[in-house]
Amino acid sequence: MGLDLRKLEHLVAVAEEGGFTRAAARLHLSQQALSTSVRSLEREVGVPLLRREATGVTPLPAGQALIDDARVLHGAARAALHRARRLGRGEVPVLSIGHTPAVTTDEVTALVRTALAALPELRTEVHQLYPPRLAERLRDGELGLGLCRGMRPGGGLTRSTLGQDRLAVAVAAGHRFARREHVELAELAHERLVVWGDPGRSGYTDLLLDHCRNAGFEPDHLRNPIQGTAPVTAVVGTGHVALVTGPPGPAVGGRVQVVELRPALFAPLHALWPTHVTDEVRDAVLTAVGG
Repeated sequence: MGLDLRKLEHLVAVAEEGGFTRAAARLHLSQQALSTSVRSLEREVGVPLLRREATGVTPLPAGQALIDDARVLHGAARAALHRARRLGRGEVPVLSIGHTPAVTTDEVTALVRTALAALPELRTEVHQLYPPRLAERLRDGELGLGLCRGMRPGGGLTRSTLGQDRLAVAVAAGHRFARREHVELAELAHERLVVWGDPGRSGYTDLLLDHCRNAGFEPDHLRNPIQGTAPVTAVVGTGHVALVTGPPGPAVGGRVQVVELRPALFAPLHALWPTHVTDEVRDAVLTAVGG
């Protein structure tokens, strides 16, 4: 049995809008036509996909599984269409790269420059995104490559490790660590650590907290209240500390000092890409940077 991509699109829209009325308006369909399409899909699958209540519509487990896979299918179809058009028109390929705030702009730039040394015709577009949006745009076929730290790939995505970057300690210029040549990890037991996501939901946060636990202490931590900024900026104007991948030395115009951390600890740089999407440019970039 083949799945009708248009019916899958209708199911996704109903789930995202929480009901048939808004979904029908979004899809420029009558509500009756949309309802008929979803009912037809349920008959084809053989099980109910949505829970219909007076307050709205929510996916049943089978429906949610189909919706997740539908996003992957639509992304692969969209990417295939763009690839065919590009090849047919002889256009220069452009690789759209997304990265989470845990990967700095400088780190992305260095990686792209490495790729350019091997691929001088490479053209890229770079976007910073939070992890959930990065995964969504990769699955939707809007991005060809994602860069992150510790982010779990989830369905439809493949992950590889591009390298390991040494962690350091960032503090405000007036902090007691600021004039030190190095800081021992155990000393952070008496500090408040700024992290970038909630434990259990952010793979990078879990990695950083686990480093502390392996050193014998449970870190006092808080989520960075200013999301989307470079990690090294998280301690500006505070007495807190942050684990960052930047080099030791002054940063943020001298308002932050990055200090060497001992013993040496590392954070992985991960690449993510859509599993079922063919992209020669992406593959060439991954080969050039060692992925």
